Amino acid sequence: MMKKLPNLLTWLRILMIPLLVLVFYLPFEWARPASSVLFGIAGLTDWLDGYLARRWQVTSRFGAFLDPVADKLLVATALVLLVDDVSAWWMTLPALVIVSREIAISALREWMAEVGQRARVAVSWLGKVKTTAQIGALLFLLFKLPLPWVGIEVFPLGVVLLYVAALLTLWSMVDYMKAAFPSAGGTGD
Repeated sequence: MMKKLPNLLTWLRILMIPLLVLVFYLPFEWARPASSVLFGIAGLTDWLDGYLARRWQVTSRFGAFLDPVADKLLVATALVLLVDDVSAWWMTLPALVIVSREIAISALREWMAEVGQRARVAVSWLGKVKTTAQIGALLFLLFKLPLPWVGIEVFPLGVVLLYVAALLTLWSMVDYMKAAFPSAGGTGD
């Protein structure tokens, strides 16, 4: 059972997506903070499954495939919920950039694996910073309400972080494309 726990946590993250959607649309004031908490718990399962798989040395090719799929599904779902809720170009634009980049980089990684060069487009420090900004943005945007214990408006901070994440998304995409370029028939390393 222990060896299967990392993959079970990844499946749990995927199964939390419909619950996130349901809670987000509930007609109660607590629904938005609750959806943020669910998103945060799902994010913790992302960290925990990777940590446990490495610590227990039970990494698998299936887990390496499923984990980023679960992440992308969760982030894309949160972005779609927020675009639907706000219904404005300033929310749609960074969401479109982030989702488009995820699709492009997933395709690039697939192609690089096909040509035996997957290591060229491994996750970088920039990708990790982008992910951190993105998760922070989505937590604040989903929460929406002022923090009750201090009264700080988190939604505007979430918007700023979303734009930071979108810029980092573009920057990291350029880095990945440059890393892959030699394998695409370009010159140099």
